[in-house]
Parts: sequence; C-alpha cells; structure tokens
Amino acid sequence: MMTTPDKCPVMTAADRCPVAFPLRRPGQTFPPPQYADFRAQDGLVRSTLPSGVPVWLVTRHEDVRTVLTDPRISSNPSHPGFPRAAKTGGVPSQDEVPGWFVALDPPEHGRFRKTLIPEFTVRKVREMRPAIQQIVDERLDAMLAAGDTADLIADFALSVPSLVISNLLGVPKADRDFFETKTRVLVTLTSTDEQRQAASVALLRYLNRLITIKQKRPGDDLISQLLAEGTLNKRELSGVSMLLLIAGHETTANNIGLGVVTLLTNPEWIGDERAVEELLRYYSVADLVAFRVAVEDVEIGGQLIKAGEGIVPLVAAANHDGTVFDRPDEFDPGRSARSHVAFGYGVHQCLGQNLVRVEMDIAYRTLFERIPSLELAVPVEELPLKYDGVLYGLHALPVRWQGRKQLTEV
Repeated sequence: MMTTPDKCPVMTAADRCPVAFPLRRPGQTFPPPQYADFRAQDGLVRSTLPSGVPVWLVTRHEDVRTVLTDPRISSNPSHPGFPRAAKTGGVPSQDEVPGWFVALDPPEHGRFRKTLIPEFTVRKVREMRPAIQQIVDERLDAMLAAGDTADLIADFALSVPSLVISNLLGVPKADRDFFETKTRVLVTLTSTDEQRQAASVALLRYLNRLITIKQKRPGDDLISQLLAEGTLNKRELSGVSMLLLIAGHETTANNIGLGVVTLLTNPEWIGDERAVEELLRYYSVADLVAFRVAVEDVEIGGQLIKAGEGIVPLVAAANHDGTVFDRPDEFDPGRSARSHVAFGYGVHQCLGQNLVRVEMDIAYRTLFERIPSLELAVPVEELPLKYDGVLYGLHALPVRWQGRKQLTEV
C-alpha cells in the first residue's frame, strides 16, 4: 500500500503529494508490490528518496525506455538536481573518477564506449568461453573437495565472475578479495561518505599501481591492450578499470545466486537455455541503478518533468509490466523476454551483457550437471536477501548435496 505524509495540500498534477519511496523490506516480495500500484496511475509518481531528494518514479515499460533514451535527460551526476540514492554517496562523477563513463552523456560517453565495445562483442565473448568454463570447473572442484555443503554465493556465484573479470583485466587472483571487499562498500546504501571515499581511493590507487606495472611488463589482458592503443590516459584507464571490476562481478554474482534458487524450485527448467533471459527479466537486480535528471523540460507518460528534477526509472517495474509481459510475476522461460530492460536501454545499455549471459549459462549448466543432487540447505523464506544494497541479490546461499560417502551408503 502506498503511504503519504499525514498532511498534504491539494496539488496540481505536476506537484502531486509524494509517496514513500518503495524500499525493499524483509518479508516483502520483489519487485516491491507498490510498483503495480504506480503503473496503474496516470502519469508518473512523485516520491522522495531516503536522502530527502524529491524524484519522479517511472514504472511503465514504454516510459522507462523513453527516459533512458531521451537526450533531454542526463545520467551525469554533476547536473543540478541529480538524485542520490542515499544520504551519503551515490553515482561517482567524471570529476571524482575520470573514466567513469556511465556518468557521461553523448558525445563524451561515446568515446569510452567505442574503445571498449570491440572487447565485449558476441564473437569476442564466445572466444572467452573456454577460459570461463575452466574457472567454473575449478570452483566446483574446490567446492566438491571441501565436502557436501557450501555457501554458493561466497564459494561460487561471487568467485566465478570475480575471477572472470580479474582474468580479463589482468588482475592477480590473489587480489580478488581486496576488490570484492571495496566494491561491497560502494554498492551498500548504508555506507557512509567516508567509507565510500576510502574504498574508491583504495581501488584507484591499486589500479594505478597495476597499470604502472603493465606499462613496464604488458601481458595478454585488456588493460595492457588499452595501454597499447593509447586512446585513454592513465587516470581514465584507472576509472574504466574500476567500473569494469565493480560492474563485472557484483551484478553477475547476484544473477547467478538468485537464478540457482529459482531453478532449484522450478527444476523443469534446468538445462533450458531460455532460462537465462527470463531470469534477467524476472529479477532485474539492477533495479535502482539508472538514476537520471532532466536538463530540459520534458514530458514523459503525460507528465511534465521540469529541468533540474530527478528521475528514477525502475527497471524491475518495467520488466514486470503486464502490458508487455503476460503474467509478469511468474517465472516462465517459455515466454519471449528479449524486450526486457534488465541491462538498461539505449546508449547506456550494459556493455558487458553478452559476457553476463555466457557466465550465467555456463554456471548453471555446469553446476547442475556436476552436482545433480544439489538442494537448498534452508527453506527459501530463510534465505538472507539484500535489502541494504543498490543491487538485489542474496548475502548467502546455503546448499548441500549427496557427497561420495552419502552416495556409497545409499
């Protein structure tokens, strides 16, 4: 149910009484049930972020895609009125982290994207499959050798994409825990300004040192290749690398973990290659990532948004729009889910989406082939979901399976 302040004066449509921001809460389904109420309303919904900043919530599929493509709407946090998700921190700006190109608009954004696109094409990612398969096999070897129980988040869902992106960038495996820890600070809404700043500085210092090393001793990795091309300066390359490290493992880890739970509870879809696309739509883990601000007056969904007003396109709401997806709250890989916006839309659409799909596909296929007796070690309702992060997912995923001793006894 939507809530409003106790006293709210009669307002025009453009200044309607704000609703409480639909935060994720324990015991509540995801996406938040308020999303359906918002979609049913005319125009857009006025709300206030936990930081106290007023924003427009965009929940219908068509409107979300419009927001993500209209040139009068910016993703640059340096613009006045850009919304911050929490009282502290938020999306870094180009001034704060040079190379953080997701916070740039065209044409500046295109310079970075053009440099990176060739490394994430379908063909390029297909060439990475053997290396990804080896990483998945090695992680499962370690899990199986350790016994017949595991935390599938820490031992598999997080480690696989971390190792993949480390391998791609040329980051030593021994340093994986370091950047995972720092990334977790940056994507947690309750982190303070000081914690975010310290994490960002530590990551950038590390990457600067790594780039310096690769300038002297280049390897077969993306950082070395970009250094050789010379299209980015060292500071920009540090920011780009930091962005790829964060985006390249945390989002994929959440997708893998949630997907395993869903496939275990819907085993008829295990092995169906269509499950990956439906899982991306169904969970939309990056629901709160695409914050925007209007830089000119613009009308969206019949609602006038004035220049300087913040906009929050809710990706999960768009992906559960019943006018686009029949029975959207049901997990059904048999549907056509390709029009989802889990990776965003337009020029800012996720650069690594092909890589994410391949990692998920290999992870699920190999996991269930090698551990066919895999099952949850706790009831679904007891799984620790993330309510404090920018990204939706699981903090842990306890699982078990029949080990060799158990199979012998059977």
